[in-house]
Amino acid sequence: MTVSIVRFGGSNCDRDAERALEHLGIDAEIVWHEDGLPADTTGIVLPGGFSYGDYLRAGAMAARSPIMAEVREAAADGTPVLGVCNGAQIGCESGLTEGAFTTNESARFQCERVFLRVERADTPWTDAYDEGEVIEVPIAHGEGRYEIDDDRLAELEDENRVLFRYCDESGETGSDVNPNGSKHNVAGVLGDRDTVAVLMPHPERATLPDVGPTDGQGILRGFESVADGV
Repeated sequence: MTVSIVRFGGSNCDRDAERALEHLGIDAEIVWHEDGLPADTTGIVLPGGFSYGDYLRAGAMAARSPIMAEVREAAADGTPVLGVCNGAQIGCESGLTEGAFTTNESARFQCERVFLRVERADTPWTDAYDEGEVIEVPIAHGEGRYEIDDDRLAELEDENRVLFRYCDESGETGSDVNPNGSKHNVAGVLGDRDTVAVLMPHPERATLPDVGPTDGQGILRGFESVADGV
């Protein structure tokens, strides 16, 4: 399999994603958005960064790149798609998932390690964890607050499409462990299919054992899970 990592103007986590995937033995290739998806693409990463300087809204410009039509088509066909940080913003802006990510409640850029509670363990992205398990993954964002209207959030929760929530080390949620003010402590959500996910924390920065915790490895192994038919 070959995971295509889509690079936009302003992306800066594409090489991090490539290195993390290759550390896990997953073939990965950085693809310039104007060149389109390679024919051998079997997975897609929308990486973090500041695409187009977050002009208008974070992710809004990149979401209108022609390659995103290809990404949506691939996602509809079952190709696994993972949006991380700016990639999560792009995913929401392009309609891959519900909701939007906006300015942190603190109005500050926040870079720190956070704890996430796994809300579902039956998806490719969480197959390595148990439901309710707590993992540690870093964040680095200024516009990471997940927003969605209350009725639609209730529907997402009823549909079991919330993937991760911010929590403390014991798994408890609340405003005191919510780093950006996201509704209901939401840190990651699924698209219409569980092969599509967006999340604000950076699993690729919690993958290499030489630089810190490796709890993010299981999320990236979702590409393998889809290939294996999980």
